Amino acid sequence: MSTVELRHYIIEKLSYIDDISFLKAIKTIVESKADEKVYQLSDFQKKRIEASREQVKKGQTISNEALNKEVLQWLNSK
Repeated sequence: MSTVELRHYIIEKLSYIDDISFLKAIKTIVESKADEKVYQLSDFQKKRIEASREQVKKGQTISNEALNKEVLQWLNSK
C-alpha cells in the first residue's frame, strides 16, 4: 500500500470513530509528526555552504572512491 493509499484509508476509517479519547490520542500523534519546523542555519553554516558551492563550481571535488582510497592509504601509513 502506498503512502497516499494508506493516508486515504486512515482518513476514511477515522471518520467512523466516535471515541473522543482515542481521537485525541491520534491528534497528539499526528501533531508530533506534522509539526515539523524549518531548520534555521547559523551564519557560520551558511558561509560553509556557500564556500562548498564555490568549490563545486571550480571543480574542486573528489569522488567517494578516490577519498576512500586516500583514507585507506593514510590509515595504512600509521
